[in-house]
Amino acid sequence: MKRRLSALLCALTLALSLSGCWSGDVSDDSSGDFWEETPPVEADTSSTLTPITSFALPYLQGVTLDPITCPDGMQQTLGALLYEGLFVLDESFAPQNVLCSRYEHNDDCTSYTFYLRDGVSFSDGSSLTASDVLATLRRAQESERYSARFANVASMRASNGALIVNLTRADSAFPALFDIPIVKSGSEKNTVPLGTGPYLFVTDSDGACLKQNPDWRSDGTLPFERIELRAVKDADTASYLFSSREVHLLSADLTSSTGDLRSADTALTDYATANMIYLGFNTQRAPLSDASLRSALAGAIDRATITTGYLAGHAEAARFPLSPHSSLYPTEMASTLASPDLAAALESAGVTESRPRTVTILVSESDSFKVSIADYLSRTLSTDVLTVSVRSLPWSDYLTALQNGNFDLYLGEVRLTANWDISSLARTGGALNYGRYADEQCNTLLDAFSLNETDQTARALYRYLAQSAPIAPIAFKTASVLTPSGLIDGLNPTVSSPFYGIEGWTVHFDKG
Repeated sequence: MKRRLSALLCALTLALSLSGCWSGDVSDDSSGDFWEETPPVEADTSSTLTPITSFALPYLQGVTLDPITCPDGMQQTLGALLYEGLFVLDESFAPQNVLCSRYEHNDDCTSYTFYLRDGVSFSDGSSLTASDVLATLRRAQESERYSARFANVASMRASNGALIVNLTRADSAFPALFDIPIVKSGSEKNTVPLGTGPYLFVTDSDGACLKQNPDWRSDGTLPFERIELRAVKDADTASYLFSSREVHLLSADLTSSTGDLRSADTALTDYATANMIYLGFNTQRAPLSDASLRSALAGAIDRATITTGYLAGHAEAARFPLSPHSSLYPTEMASTLASPDLAAALESAGVTESRPRTVTILVSESDSFKVSIADYLSRTLSTDVLTVSVRSLPWSDYLTALQNGNFDLYLGEVRLTANWDISSLARTGGALNYGRYADEQCNTLLDAFSLNETDQTARALYRYLAQSAPIAPIAFKTASVLTPSGLIDGLNPTVSSPFYGIEGWTVHFDKG
């Protein structure tokens, strides 16, 4: 989604959770946008806007660019030009080969062999080896950012120039987890570790910048010979430099903070993420122990209003726990899915005029967007016999309550992995299965989907999840890339990189 904005969220201290996510109350009559949006009318702004004659990015000077340990934000955005993974995810979260030339797996998808592309070198001229890949992945396995991707990994080793990964259970979509950027082993302690990406970090007489990597294999022409770097102290400074057209690309989660509005001529391009907002149920506590009632409540959620009115349009409604951008998302089933009648389900669960019930949604008070969503759910899901209330808690208390099962419902957000494995949420004993849901049929369907991700196994799993409803998916958030309007054509960011397909960019600099 690309729009011309007449106002920009400039104070993005929280919102600038740049490509790493890639993790103000709104009234009922909200139009869904917290800026004023105007038609794309061309106007003569040459006298008021600073001409753009080169491309620049912000960065935190002296802060590591190691993609495994760097802070979420600017460093990750910059790193997307310096480092590459075995794969990169496209718009539908499908893995496209980058450093990996091909891979093989055994019949039950529990062992993978990844072969490296020939002729790839790091920025110091040394060749990429399987040992380099293994070293980075082992660090990623221990990192906060990537550790969830290795939950199913039993072992990894380098052998004869290839990487061999053994899994604890089948996963036919496992390669989608390996868009993790690779650095040269032994260089990770440098502020700028060595990478294989299209650009090199250099410091010359004009200061720090990125220059084209002459050894980078290319299927096209890079749009910039040189990218200027502007040192900033924090996200506020980066936002100010963007508003004054001194830096020219930011990535942001615009549902994280409202900030201040300042005049700017800005193009916004949203891209899909794997961040799912959902309503969780305590399946061990009446009346939500009744699957039909859970399913009815899930079906009664007005997802369209939540995405437009409470997430400012930076989310996409979802009935199932995978992104609507995935080729496996059963769009037709989502539009025709029939949920149990709420009134009948309440009566069947013993919630009647003579026996009314009150249930409470827990939500973290640290996110005002989610508090507003929880309030909206409480109003729209309450009936004459069922009262839905909201309790907002500090994050630590909220998490403790979930871990102890001390809740009826909770509003949560989780960053799923691109193989769409929801075992942590829905499998018996899953680490995020706070509602203590236990269903052998669900476990079987999860296994079948992991072994062979097809339209058939996806529909079978998601139909069953809609009926048993251990959770109620609400929406998948989108993140945004902000650039000066008219500067770049062909921008096509994905969850892996804001620079996905950079060879296809056309840049329109002003005449200086």
